[in-house]
Amino acid sequence: MTWLWQSLYHAAAMLWETLWALVFGFSLSAGLQVFLRNEQITKRLGRAGFREVALATFFGAVSSSCSYAAAATAKTVFKKGAALVPALAFMFASTNLVLELAFILCLLLGWKFLLAEIVGAFILIAIMWLLVKLTLPESLVAEARAHNDDEEKSGGHSHGPHHAEKNDEPFLKKIRRGKNWRRVADAFVMDVSMLWKEILLGFLIAGFLMALVPDDWWKKLFIAHGNNFLRLIENAVVGPLIAVASFVCSVGNIPLAGLLWSSGISFGGVLSFIYADLIILPLIFIYRKYYGTRAAIYITAILFVSMVGAGIIVDLLFGACGLIPRVRPPSAIARASFQWNYTTWLDFAAILLSGCFLWLRFRRRT
Repeated sequence: MTWLWQSLYHAAAMLWETLWALVFGFSLSAGLQVFLRNEQITKRLGRAGFREVALATFFGAVSSSCSYAAAATAKTVFKKGAALVPALAFMFASTNLVLELAFILCLLLGWKFLLAEIVGAFILIAIMWLLVKLTLPESLVAEARAHNDDEEKSGGHSHGPHHAEKNDEPFLKKIRRGKNWRRVADAFVMDVSMLWKEILLGFLIAGFLMALVPDDWWKKLFIAHGNNFLRLIENAVVGPLIAVASFVCSVGNIPLAGLLWSSGISFGGVLSFIYADLIILPLIFIYRKYYGTRAAIYITAILFVSMVGAGIIVDLLFGACGLIPRVRPPSAIARASFQWNYTTWLDFAAILLSGCFLWLRFRRRT
């Protein structure tokens, strides 16, 4: 039973290491729902222009969120009136252009992978922008927003009432009103209660994969030799498919990316795998909850094609510049563990913040 305890331990350790990011992301989402007016979001991100996409990418990069919380925040931004491309750009930047990911990526895979990840992120957003512009049906946007409204109203929580409040109240006045912070607590609890099963399942499966799957098994999933162009495409396609099956999200997929690189997957395949934390199965189910089945399929397909395309382009670009590492070191997959470090203090702060939200949420019932 050693493997079982190891799996549970690593799942719990990964959850502990990302707890602060989860709480921060859901808190940001709750604050957006309560404090930002529809007109503010629509004015800044309501179009799919260069300025709006650039702003969404910047806001995502500084939000420092995990995949699940980024999806929740992007849903809120989209519901407030943002166009689909800025919402997706925000979600992608929240998980792939953040400092904690950059630090771990550089530590485990080196600066060349970090540079490629950043360059590829902007290429991916450009591909995604073009694909949406060419293929998005207008009816799908209306359908997704209507589905969001239905989900909010059917939840029985207090998201709805704040729409009935004066929506033109100045921001500084809104943050001084105690009842608005109670609405933030309501929104926080609702988002967590809706997604906790998917989050827990994702960490558990990741823990089992890390403990049970032999290193050699990964080598059978992708072409390691033969025609270079065929290998480039196949590896870039297989990378996201491995991510979908692995359930590993956000920063947690970097150790597994190091395992894939040492096992022989291509440079672009590693990048497409790292990007694919937004299309793991739990998140696809979450997209269905947020936007409906048809919109979830469309978003997943757009993200998948963009991830594969970005991986291929960056591989070709860095290969031409001689920036692809020639040495594949032995697997340095990091086993998550409980340690007394800065993450511990961030988690303590996250637990305290969660406790404050719970106190605000349930104080009226006692």
